Amino acid sequence: MKIKSIVTGIALSMGASVISISAVAGDTIKVGVLHSLSGTMAISETTLKDTVLMMVEEQNKKGGLLGKKLEAVVVDPASNWPLFAEKARELLTQEEVDVIFGCWTSVSRKSVLPVIEELNGLMFYPVQYEGEESSKNVFYTGAAPNQQAVPAVDYLADELGVERWVLAGTDYVYPRTTNKILAAYLKSKGVADEDIMVNYTPFGHSDWQSIVSDIKKFGSAGKKTAVVSTINGDANVPFYKELGNQGVSSEDIPVVAFSVGEEELSGIDTKPLVGHLAAWNYFQSVDNEANSAFINKWKAFTSADRVTNDPMEATYIGFNMWANAVKKAGSTEVDAVEQAMIGQETPNLTGGTAVMNKNHHLSKPVLIGEIQDDGQLEVVWETEGVVPGDAWSDYLPGSKDLISDWTSPVKCGNYNTQTQACVAQAK
Repeated sequence: MKIKSIVTGIALSMGASVISISAVAGDTIKVGVLHSLSGTMAISETTLKDTVLMMVEEQNKKGGLLGKKLEAVVVDPASNWPLFAEKARELLTQEEVDVIFGCWTSVSRKSVLPVIEELNGLMFYPVQYEGEESSKNVFYTGAAPNQQAVPAVDYLADELGVERWVLAGTDYVYPRTTNKILAAYLKSKGVADEDIMVNYTPFGHSDWQSIVSDIKKFGSAGKKTAVVSTINGDANVPFYKELGNQGVSSEDIPVVAFSVGEEELSGIDTKPLVGHLAAWNYFQSVDNEANSAFINKWKAFTSADRVTNDPMEATYIGFNMWANAVKKAGSTEVDAVEQAMIGQETPNLTGGTAVMNKNHHLSKPVLIGEIQDDGQLEVVWETEGVVPGDAWSDYLPGSKDLISDWTSPVKCGNYNTQTQACVAQAK
């Protein structure tokens, strides 16, 4: 049995224990992997753990970094948000990792953030999020709201004529903040309060009958209606199933999702979902040489016909940039790598180039995909070029004057352009 198969099996079976995978004994560069392998978010996060292991293996085949092999250290925070902080501290103080790739939900990232900053660790966060944050110790390789949520709303309004909006999300920081931004954005475009319906449900919510019924009623007012979904994790499965049960088709009330991609679709019957949408910065269906090579590497590594998705591409980009920054800095020391990261460029998987900006956010293309009956997403719209990620929303009063710039002389994640001062960031 191959070592990677053994590691994957152990990681899935041992819960919150730590697993250290070292190619060779002795002095190594340690890469922490902080993703849920159990609980409600395992449906999404297990794949990212495997992606990091693949990247570590590939880098070691190239000779490692700075003359050393990479060693992956995997932990399972088990979809338990406080446990993310505990496991991050364990990775940094006991395992002494040089970098962490991890988290999915914003509540898990918010849990880890004080630990990373206190101990001066370095983390790459690979999932779309709500913005309104910038840390010297975090690189955000997923989409900010202006790279996913806002363009998706523009697409629905401009291309599909949507006038009424259901903002449906899981009850935690990412959906609530994203929907606050979207509501402000919609109102700035002239949308009335009565044409915006907001609904939140707990993680793992399973009984969607009354909510879908309310959505149908809201959509029967004679105006084109759409659902903007920030529902996360395995709650998506019964949500889409209930849409099908109640005959809500994409033609009637289209759903555009920000947390549903190929991985989530691979586990459900997609026939009732055909025509519904997802907004990401990458889809497996993108046809180019770089993406084909990545897909082939992934299938060879997993020895299975497993799908790829957007957070995997964000992990791939982040890992390659980190490796290049370590080479540039000649060190894994956090402050040196952090500065070497700014301005890094690396090919993305959609045929362009990812650039790490001075606000620790990437420039990325935005794609809208339509769900097909095979669980893939066909690109129906995309931006002409890349969109720089914006850490602070232009539509919220407390944020519109803030910028993030981690280069001299500013070196601040929340610099107020009006007062020309760095302001205290809310925790």
